[in-house]
Amino acid sequence: MPAECARLREETPVARIRTLTGDDAWLVTSYALARQVLEDERLSLRDTAAADVPRQYALTIPPEIVNTMGNVNSAGLHQEVLRAFGPRSGPASPEWMTARAHELIDAMVEEGPPVDLRQRFAEPYAAALVCQVLGLLYEDGLRLMSGLDLGFVTSPVVYEGCTANWDKDYAFVLRHVRADRATQRGLIRRLCELRDDPERDGGDLTEEMIAATVTSLFGAGAMSTYVFLLHAVLTLIRHPKAMDHLRERPEAMPRAVDELLRSTLSIGDGLPRIARADVQLGDVLVLLERLPRLRLALPVDQLVWRTGNIKRVPERLPVLW
Repeated sequence: MPAECARLREETPVARIRTLTGDDAWLVTSYALARQVLEDERLSLRDTAAADVPRQYALTIPPEIVNTMGNVNSAGLHQEVLRAFGPRSGPASPEWMTARAHELIDAMVEEGPPVDLRQRFAEPYAAALVCQVLGLLYEDGLRLMSGLDLGFVTSPVVYEGCTANWDKDYAFVLRHVRADRATQRGLIRRLCELRDDPERDGGDLTEEMIAATVTSLFGAGAMSTYVFLLHAVLTLIRHPKAMDHLRERPEAMPRAVDELLRSTLSIGDGLPRIARADVQLGDVLVLLERLPRLRLALPVDQLVWRTGNIKRVPERLPVLW
């Protein structure tokens, strides 16, 4: 962790800050309080996409994408997504993942060192893995991967390239969602089957929702996977004794992976939430701002000011919100 974050965690675990867009916010750095934030329904991810709310950085993806996981939950698809990405029940079995990793490593060995591990292994492996789960071809994944970084840039203002890239990828995935059922596979096929099932218990599921879900899952899944792989390899390279231990005791690998997932910091920024009610976080009460669209109910030049008084005060101040 950066030294400043460590200091905040010890001294001011809920600190008042100013975001990249100039908005006021609270930065939560302790484990217990951060977990409370992520689990408290009064602190909303969905509302971070609303208009006229404080932002961590400019909203560079459509609001419906921020809402994707909420849409998945409301449509009763959460278990389907978890099942598809499960290491044993999903289409990407451990055997498949191992074989794919060896194929990429074989190509690296044939090319000879030095090679860029991100370009030659981590990114193509992540693309192959997520495509196997979603039901896309590997070549489709490389196409979607080419502009992936545009969707993860933090900027104080909206930039054109991100929106254009999202529109392109979304349209590409939507064509797969609308394709003949016989050509579909993976999670795309399963979601389309659920959409057409009259007995399915859940909200309305549309082709557009499926396409947004799949596009979002590819971006988040591929990015998270390849970034973790790079962090994990870098960590092991910096701790050669741990690497030797795992070579000698491969049965320790599952616990090592869990520890690498815990200890490697792949989030370069915060995870934003909007308070929908007053929430006590440790010693700090988060000050929900009420009536954010407060405005006058009449033109300002129509206000009547009191006379004969030491204070200059309006007789009435009618407002709307």
